[in-house]
Amino acid sequence: MADMQELYSIFARNPLILRINTIIIVFKIHLISTRMEEQTMEKKDLDWGNIGFSYMPTDKRYVANYKDGAWDEGGMTSDPNVVINECAGILQYCQEIFEGLKAYTTEDGSIVTFRPDLNAERMMDSARRLEMPPFPKERFLEAVDQVVKANAAWVPPFGSGATLYLRPYMFATGPVIGVKPSQEYQFRLFGTPVGPYFKGGAKPLTLCVSDFDRAAPNGTGHVKAGLNYAMSLHASVTAHAAGYDENVFLDPGTRTYIEETGGANFLFVTKDGEVVTPKSDSILPSITRRSLVYVAEHYLGLKVTQRPVKLSELDEFAECGLCGTAAVISPVGRIVDHGKEICFPSGMDAMGPVTKKLYDTLTGIQMGTIEAPEGWIRKIV
Repeated sequence: MADMQELYSIFARNPLILRINTIIIVFKIHLISTRMEEQTMEKKDLDWGNIGFSYMPTDKRYVANYKDGAWDEGGMTSDPNVVINECAGILQYCQEIFEGLKAYTTEDGSIVTFRPDLNAERMMDSARRLEMPPFPKERFLEAVDQVVKANAAWVPPFGSGATLYLRPYMFATGPVIGVKPSQEYQFRLFGTPVGPYFKGGAKPLTLCVSDFDRAAPNGTGHVKAGLNYAMSLHASVTAHAAGYDENVFLDPGTRTYIEETGGANFLFVTKDGEVVTPKSDSILPSITRRSLVYVAEHYLGLKVTQRPVKLSELDEFAECGLCGTAAVISPVGRIVDHGKEICFPSGMDAMGPVTKKLYDTLTGIQMGTIEAPEGWIRKIV
Protein backbone atom coordinates (compact mmCIF):
# COMPACT_ATOMS: atom_id res chain seq x y z
CA MET A 1 0.00 0.00 0.00
CA ALA A 2 2.87 2.36 0.88
CA ASP A 3 4.50 1.58 -2.46
CA MET A 4 1.31 2.54 -4.30
CA GLN A 5 1.07 5.84 -2.43
CA GLU A 6 4.68 6.63 -3.25
CA LEU A 7 4.08 5.82 -6.93
CA TYR A 8 1.02 8.06 -7.01
CA SER A 9 3.02 10.85 -5.35
CA ILE A 10 5.67 10.61 -8.09
CA PHE A 11 3.01 10.78 -10.85
CA ALA A 12 1.28 13.70 -9.19
CA ARG A 13 4.51 15.73 -9.08
CA ASN A 14 5.28 15.08 -12.78
CA PRO A 15 4.10 18.15 -14.78
CA LEU A 16 3.92 16.21 -18.06
CA ILE A 17 1.60 13.60 -16.58
CA LEU A 18 -0.49 16.35 -14.96
CA ARG A 19 -0.78 18.11 -18.32
CA ILE A 20 -1.84 14.90 -20.09
CA ASN A 21 -4.43 14.18 -17.38
CA THR A 22 -5.79 17.71 -17.70
CA ILE A 23 -6.10 17.37 -21.49
CA ILE A 24 -7.92 14.04 -21.10
CA ILE A 25 -10.34 15.51 -18.56
CA VAL A 26 -11.04 18.58 -20.73
CA PHE A 27 -11.61 16.36 -23.77
CA LYS A 28 -14.03 14.13 -21.86
CA ILE A 29 -15.97 17.16 -20.60
CA HIS A 30 -16.15 18.57 -24.15
CA LEU A 31 -17.32 15.22 -25.52
CA ILE A 32 -20.04 14.87 -22.89
CA SER A 33 -21.10 18.50 -23.41
CA THR A 34 -21.29 18.03 -27.18
CA ARG A 35 -23.41 14.90 -26.85
CA MET A 36 -25.76 16.60 -24.39
CA GLU A 37 -26.08 19.60 -26.72
CA GLU A 38 -26.91 17.33 -29.66
CA GLN A 39 -29.50 15.42 -27.64
CA THR A 40 -31.17 18.57 -26.27
CA MET A 41 -30.93 20.79 -29.36
CA GLU A 42 -34.07 22.84 -29.65
CA LYS A 43 -36.20 22.20 -32.71
CA LYS A 44 -37.20 25.00 -35.07
CA ASP A 45 -40.45 26.74 -34.21
CA LEU A 46 -42.61 25.24 -36.96
CA ASP A 47 -46.12 23.81 -37.11
CA TRP A 48 -44.66 20.34 -37.65
CA GLY A 49 -48.01 18.59 -37.92
CA ASN A 50 -49.15 20.72 -40.85
CA ILE A 51 -46.11 21.12 -43.09
CA GLY A 52 -46.50 19.86 -46.65
CA PHE A 53 -44.20 17.96 -48.95
CA SER A 54 -42.28 20.91 -50.35
CA TYR A 55 -38.81 22.48 -50.24
CA MET A 56 -37.83 24.47 -47.17
CA PRO A 57 -34.15 25.56 -47.07
CA THR A 58 -32.20 24.48 -43.99
CA ASP A 59 -28.89 25.69 -42.57
CA LYS A 60 -26.22 23.53 -44.19
CA ARG A 61 -25.68 21.24 -47.18
CA TYR A 62 -22.78 19.09 -48.40
CA VAL A 63 -20.87 19.64 -51.67
CA ALA A 64 -18.09 17.66 -53.38
CA ASN A 65 -16.62 18.12 -56.86
CA TYR A 66 -15.13 15.64 -59.33
CA LYS A 67 -12.36 16.84 -61.64
CA ASP A 68 -9.27 15.32 -63.27
CA GLY A 69 -10.44 11.83 -62.42
CA ALA A 70 -10.91 12.26 -58.66
CA TRP A 71 -13.34 13.58 -56.05
CA ASP A 72 -12.14 16.44 -53.85
CA GLU A 73 -12.46 16.24 -50.06
CA GLY A 74 -15.85 17.99 -50.08
CA GLY A 75 -17.39 19.95 -47.24
CA MET A 76 -20.36 21.80 -45.82
CA THR A 77 -21.73 25.11 -47.08
CA SER A 78 -24.56 27.43 -46.12
CA ASP A 79 -25.09 28.54 -49.74
CA PRO A 80 -28.09 26.79 -51.35
CA ASN A 81 -27.27 28.09 -54.83
CA VAL A 82 -25.47 26.22 -57.61
CA VAL A 83 -23.32 28.07 -60.16
CA ILE A 84 -22.37 26.11 -63.30
CA ASN A 85 -21.19 26.64 -66.86
CA GLU A 86 -23.84 27.43 -69.46
CA CYS A 87 -22.75 24.37 -71.45
CA ALA A 88 -22.70 21.98 -68.47
CA GLY A 89 -23.67 18.40 -69.24
CA ILE A 90 -26.65 18.58 -66.89
CA LEU A 91 -28.10 21.48 -68.90
CA GLN A 92 -27.38 20.07 -72.34
CA TYR A 93 -27.96 16.32 -71.97
CA CYS A 94 -29.65 15.76 -68.57
CA GLN A 95 -26.74 13.83 -67.06
CA GLU A 96 -28.06 13.72 -63.49
CA ILE A 97 -28.98 11.17 -60.83
CA PHE A 98 -30.44 11.48 -57.34
CA GLU A 99 -31.61 9.64 -54.25
CA GLY A 100 -34.16 10.17 -51.51
CA LEU A 101 -34.04 9.11 -47.87
CA LYS A 102 -35.20 10.43 -44.51
CA ALA A 103 -33.93 11.26 -41.04
CA TYR A 104 -36.25 10.57 -38.10
CA THR A 105 -36.47 11.56 -34.46
CA THR A 106 -37.07 8.33 -32.55
CA GLU A 107 -39.04 7.80 -29.36
CA ASP A 108 -35.90 8.14 -27.19
CA GLY A 109 -34.91 11.45 -28.84
CA SER A 110 -32.19 10.05 -31.09
CA ILE A 111 -31.93 11.06 -34.74
CA VAL A 112 -31.52 8.17 -37.18
CA THR A 113 -31.62 7.31 -40.86
CA PHE A 114 -33.10 4.21 -42.46
CA ARG A 115 -30.87 1.93 -44.56
CA PRO A 116 -28.76 4.75 -46.11
CA ASP A 117 -26.23 2.17 -47.29
CA LEU A 118 -28.77 0.93 -49.84
CA ASN A 119 -29.29 4.47 -51.15
CA ALA A 120 -25.52 4.80 -51.54
CA GLU A 121 -25.32 1.52 -53.46
CA ARG A 122 -28.28 2.36 -55.70
CA MET A 123 -26.80 5.76 -56.50
CA MET A 124 -23.54 4.09 -57.49
CA ASP A 125 -25.50 1.78 -59.83
CA SER A 126 -27.31 4.78 -61.34
CA ALA A 127 -24.00 6.58 -61.87
CA ARG A 128 -22.52 3.65 -63.77
CA ARG A 129 -25.58 3.46 -66.05
CA LEU A 130 -25.27 7.16 -66.94
CA GLU A 131 -21.46 7.01 -67.34
CA MET A 132 -20.85 9.10 -64.23
CA PRO A 133 -18.16 8.53 -61.57
CA PRO A 134 -19.75 6.72 -58.59
CA PHE A 135 -19.60 8.66 -55.34
CA PRO A 136 -17.98 6.29 -52.80
CA LYS A 137 -20.36 4.58 -50.37
CA GLU A 138 -18.50 5.56 -47.20
CA ARG A 139 -18.31 9.18 -48.30
CA PHE A 140 -22.04 9.13 -49.07
CA LEU A 141 -22.76 7.91 -45.53
CA GLU A 142 -20.42 10.53 -44.04
CA ALA A 143 -22.19 13.26 -46.04
CA VAL A 144 -25.56 12.07 -44.71
CA ASP A 145 -24.23 12.17 -41.15
CA GLN A 146 -22.78 15.66 -41.57
CA VAL A 147 -25.94 17.14 -43.09
CA VAL A 148 -28.22 15.61 -40.47
CA LYS A 149 -26.00 16.75 -37.57
CA ALA A 150 -25.72 20.27 -38.98
CA ASN A 151 -29.50 20.47 -39.41
CA ALA A 152 -30.59 18.56 -36.30
CA ALA A 153 -32.91 21.41 -35.31
CA TRP A 154 -34.79 20.85 -38.57
CA VAL A 155 -35.48 17.17 -37.92
CA PRO A 156 -39.16 17.07 -36.91
CA PRO A 157 -39.96 15.85 -33.38
CA PHE A 158 -41.15 12.32 -32.67
CA GLY A 159 -44.88 11.86 -33.18
CA SER A 160 -45.31 14.87 -35.48
CA GLY A 161 -45.80 12.76 -38.61
CA ALA A 162 -43.07 14.76 -40.35
CA THR A 163 -39.47 13.86 -41.22
CA LEU A 164 -36.31 15.44 -42.60
CA TYR A 165 -36.18 14.46 -46.25
CA LEU A 166 -32.62 14.09 -47.55
CA ARG A 167 -31.85 14.64 -51.22
CA PRO A 168 -28.42 13.47 -52.46
CA TYR A 169 -27.88 14.26 -56.14
CA MET A 170 -25.08 14.37 -58.68
CA PHE A 171 -24.90 16.20 -61.99
CA ALA A 172 -22.50 16.97 -64.82
CA THR A 173 -20.87 20.38 -64.41
CA GLY A 174 -18.23 20.19 -67.15
CA PRO A 175 -19.01 21.82 -70.53
CA VAL A 176 -19.98 19.45 -73.37
CA ILE A 177 -21.37 20.43 -76.75
CA GLY A 178 -21.15 17.02 -78.40
CA VAL A 179 -23.23 14.14 -77.05
CA LYS A 180 -20.81 12.52 -74.61
CA PRO A 181 -20.22 12.17 -70.86
CA SER A 182 -18.89 15.18 -69.00
CA GLN A 183 -15.45 15.16 -67.37
CA GLU A 184 -16.56 17.12 -64.29
CA TYR A 185 -19.34 16.50 -61.76
CA GLN A 186 -20.76 17.78 -58.52
CA PHE A 187 -22.32 15.76 -55.69
CA ARG A 188 -24.61 17.62 -53.31
CA LEU A 189 -26.82 16.66 -50.39
CA PHE A 190 -29.39 18.83 -48.64
CA GLY A 191 -32.21 18.25 -46.19
CA THR A 192 -35.70 19.71 -45.97
CA PRO A 193 -38.49 18.97 -43.46
CA VAL A 194 -41.56 17.43 -45.05
CA GLY A 195 -45.01 16.17 -44.20
CA PRO A 196 -47.03 13.51 -46.09
CA TYR A 197 -46.28 13.12 -49.81
CA PHE A 198 -49.97 12.87 -50.74
CA LYS A 199 -52.19 15.61 -49.32
CA GLY A 200 -54.86 13.18 -48.19
CA GLY A 201 -52.44 11.24 -46.00
CA ALA A 202 -54.00 7.80 -45.44
CA LYS A 203 -57.07 8.58 -47.55
CA PRO A 204 -57.26 6.06 -50.43
CA LEU A 205 -56.10 7.42 -53.78
CA THR A 206 -57.76 7.18 -57.17
CA LEU A 207 -55.41 6.42 -60.06
CA CYS A 208 -55.82 6.27 -63.82
CA VAL A 209 -54.10 4.04 -66.36
CA SER A 210 -51.87 6.28 -68.46
CA ASP A 211 -51.60 6.29 -72.24
CA PHE A 212 -47.99 7.42 -71.84
CA ASP A 213 -44.91 5.32 -71.10
CA ARG A 214 -42.60 6.09 -68.20
CA ALA A 215 -39.59 4.22 -69.56
CA ALA A 216 -38.46 2.44 -72.72
CA PRO A 217 -37.72 -1.29 -72.95
CA ASN A 218 -34.05 -1.85 -72.03
CA GLY A 219 -33.85 1.83 -71.08
CA THR A 220 -33.20 3.66 -67.80
CA GLY A 221 -36.40 2.88 -65.91
CA HIS A 222 -34.46 0.92 -63.27
CA VAL A 223 -32.14 3.82 -62.34
CA LYS A 224 -32.97 6.92 -60.31
CA ALA A 225 -32.27 9.56 -62.93
CA GLY A 226 -34.04 12.89 -63.20
CA LEU A 227 -34.75 12.31 -66.88
CA ASN A 228 -37.16 9.47 -66.00
CA TYR A 229 -39.16 11.79 -63.78
CA ALA A 230 -39.15 14.60 -66.34
CA MET A 231 -40.68 12.13 -68.80
CA SER A 232 -43.56 11.51 -66.36
CA LEU A 233 -44.46 15.17 -65.74
CA HIS A 234 -46.84 15.63 -68.68
CA ALA A 235 -48.66 12.42 -67.81
CA SER A 236 -48.89 13.50 -64.17
CA VAL A 237 -50.26 16.96 -65.00
CA THR A 238 -52.78 15.38 -67.39
CA ALA A 239 -53.95 12.95 -64.70
CA HIS A 240 -54.30 15.68 -62.07
CA ALA A 241 -56.27 17.86 -64.50
CA ALA A 242 -58.70 14.96 -64.95
CA GLY A 243 -59.15 14.65 -61.19
CA TYR A 244 -56.87 11.68 -60.48
CA ASP A 245 -54.17 11.49 -57.82
CA GLU A 246 -51.60 9.65 -59.93
CA ASN A 247 -50.95 7.57 -63.04
CA VAL A 248 -50.53 3.86 -63.50
CA PHE A 249 -47.78 3.22 -66.03
CA LEU A 250 -47.87 -0.05 -67.97
CA ASP A 251 -44.94 -1.96 -69.42
CA PRO A 252 -43.82 -0.18 -72.61
CA GLY A 253 -43.36 -3.43 -74.54
CA THR A 254 -46.85 -4.94 -74.43
CA ARG A 255 -48.83 -2.42 -72.33
CA THR A 256 -50.49 -5.28 -70.46
CA TYR A 257 -48.46 -5.41 -67.21
CA ILE A 258 -48.41 -3.03 -64.24
CA GLU A 259 -45.14 -1.13 -63.78
CA GLU A 260 -45.28 1.78 -61.29
CA THR A 261 -46.48 5.36 -60.89
CA GLY A 262 -44.43 8.48 -61.49
CA GLY A 263 -42.91 8.32 -58.01
CA ALA A 264 -43.75 5.03 -56.28
CA ASN A 265 -43.85 1.24 -56.63
CA PHE A 266 -47.01 -0.86 -56.36
CA LEU A 267 -47.89 -3.38 -53.68
CA PHE A 268 -50.99 -5.59 -53.89
CA VAL A 269 -52.70 -7.89 -51.38
CA THR A 270 -54.79 -10.86 -52.50
CA LYS A 271 -58.09 -11.81 -50.89
CA ASP A 272 -56.31 -14.53 -48.88
CA GLY A 273 -53.63 -12.14 -47.56
CA GLU A 274 -50.74 -12.81 -49.94
CA VAL A 275 -48.57 -9.79 -50.75
CA VAL A 276 -47.74 -9.37 -54.46
CA THR A 277 -45.33 -6.84 -55.96
CA PRO A 278 -44.80 -6.32 -59.71
CA LYS A 279 -41.53 -7.53 -61.20
CA SER A 280 -39.98 -5.81 -64.22
CA ASP A 281 -36.53 -4.77 -65.44
CA SER A 282 -37.79 -1.22 -66.01
CA ILE A 283 -39.10 -0.64 -62.47
CA LEU A 284 -36.96 1.27 -59.98
CA PRO A 285 -35.69 -1.14 -57.27
CA SER A 286 -37.41 0.55 -54.33
CA ILE A 287 -35.70 0.35 -50.94
CA THR A 288 -39.08 0.82 -49.24
CA ARG A 289 -40.63 -2.02 -51.25
CA ARG A 290 -37.65 -4.25 -50.46
CA SER A 291 -38.06 -3.46 -46.76
CA LEU A 292 -41.82 -4.06 -46.83
CA VAL A 293 -41.28 -7.45 -48.44
CA TYR A 294 -38.95 -8.37 -45.57
CA VAL A 295 -41.42 -7.05 -42.99
CA ALA A 296 -44.28 -9.01 -44.58
CA GLU A 297 -42.32 -12.26 -44.50
CA HIS A 298 -40.32 -12.00 -41.27
CA TYR A 299 -42.48 -9.82 -39.01
CA LEU A 300 -46.02 -10.62 -40.16
CA GLY A 301 -45.50 -14.15 -41.48
CA LEU A 302 -47.17 -13.39 -44.81
CA LYS A 303 -46.54 -15.07 -48.13
CA VAL A 304 -44.88 -12.71 -50.61
CA THR A 305 -44.62 -13.11 -54.38
CA GLN A 306 -42.70 -10.86 -56.75
CA ARG A 307 -43.93 -11.46 -60.30
CA PRO A 308 -45.30 -9.68 -63.37
CA VAL A 309 -48.81 -8.40 -62.59
CA LYS A 310 -51.32 -8.13 -65.44
CA LEU A 311 -53.65 -5.17 -65.72
CA SER A 312 -56.46 -7.66 -66.34
CA GLU A 313 -56.03 -9.29 -62.90
CA LEU A 314 -56.27 -6.15 -60.76
CA ASP A 315 -59.88 -6.82 -59.80
CA GLU A 316 -58.72 -10.03 -58.08
CA PHE A 317 -56.82 -8.10 -55.38
CA ALA A 318 -58.33 -6.96 -52.08
CA GLU A 319 -55.85 -4.15 -51.35
CA CYS A 320 -53.46 -1.92 -53.25
CA GLY A 321 -50.83 0.54 -52.08
CA LEU A 322 -48.09 2.79 -53.42
CA CYS A 323 -44.77 2.49 -51.63
CA GLY A 324 -41.65 4.64 -51.64
CA THR A 325 -39.43 6.79 -49.44
CA ALA A 326 -41.65 9.85 -49.77
CA ALA A 327 -45.00 8.14 -49.19
CA VAL A 328 -43.96 4.98 -47.25
CA ILE A 329 -47.32 3.39 -48.16
CA SER A 330 -50.31 5.27 -49.54
CA PRO A 331 -53.52 3.23 -49.98
CA VAL A 332 -55.18 3.04 -53.38
CA GLY A 333 -58.97 2.69 -53.41
CA ARG A 334 -59.60 2.49 -57.15
CA ILE A 335 -57.89 2.48 -60.52
CA VAL A 336 -59.72 3.75 -63.59
CA ASP A 337 -58.80 2.15 -66.91
CA HIS A 338 -60.32 4.30 -69.66
CA GLY A 339 -63.74 4.43 -68.01
CA LYS A 340 -63.62 1.00 -66.36
CA GLU A 341 -63.38 1.32 -62.59
CA ILE A 342 -61.36 -1.29 -60.69
CA CYS A 343 -62.01 -1.18 -56.93
CA PHE A 344 -60.06 -2.72 -54.08
CA PRO A 345 -62.79 -3.77 -51.61
CA SER A 346 -60.63 -3.80 -48.46
CA GLY A 347 -59.19 -0.35 -49.09
CA MET A 348 -61.99 1.82 -50.46
CA ASP A 349 -62.53 4.01 -47.41
CA ALA A 350 -59.30 3.58 -45.46
CA MET A 351 -55.99 1.75 -45.58
CA GLY A 352 -56.66 -2.00 -45.84
CA PRO A 353 -55.86 -4.27 -42.86
CA VAL A 354 -52.75 -5.90 -44.34
CA THR A 355 -51.46 -2.63 -45.78
CA LYS A 356 -52.02 -0.99 -42.37
CA LYS A 357 -50.01 -3.69 -40.58
CA LEU A 358 -47.18 -3.27 -43.07
CA TYR A 359 -47.24 0.50 -42.66
CA ASP A 360 -47.38 0.40 -38.86
CA THR A 361 -44.57 -2.14 -38.63
CA LEU A 362 -42.20 -0.39 -41.01
CA THR A 363 -42.77 3.07 -39.54
CA GLY A 364 -42.40 1.55 -36.07
CA ILE A 365 -38.99 0.22 -37.10
CA GLN A 366 -38.02 3.60 -38.53
CA MET A 367 -39.17 5.50 -35.44
CA GLY A 368 -37.59 3.11 -32.94
CA THR A 369 -40.77 1.70 -31.39
CA ILE A 370 -40.21 -1.73 -32.98
CA GLU A 371 -36.86 -3.51 -32.96
CA ALA A 372 -35.14 -3.24 -36.34
CA PRO A 373 -33.23 -5.93 -38.21
CA GLU A 374 -29.48 -5.57 -37.80
CA GLY A 375 -28.00 -2.81 -39.95
CA TRP A 376 -31.28 -1.13 -40.88
CA ILE A 377 -30.97 1.89 -38.57
CA ARG A 378 -27.99 4.27 -38.59
CA LYS A 379 -27.91 6.43 -35.46
CA ILE A 380 -26.52 9.91 -36.12
CA VAL A 381 -27.36 11.97 -33.04
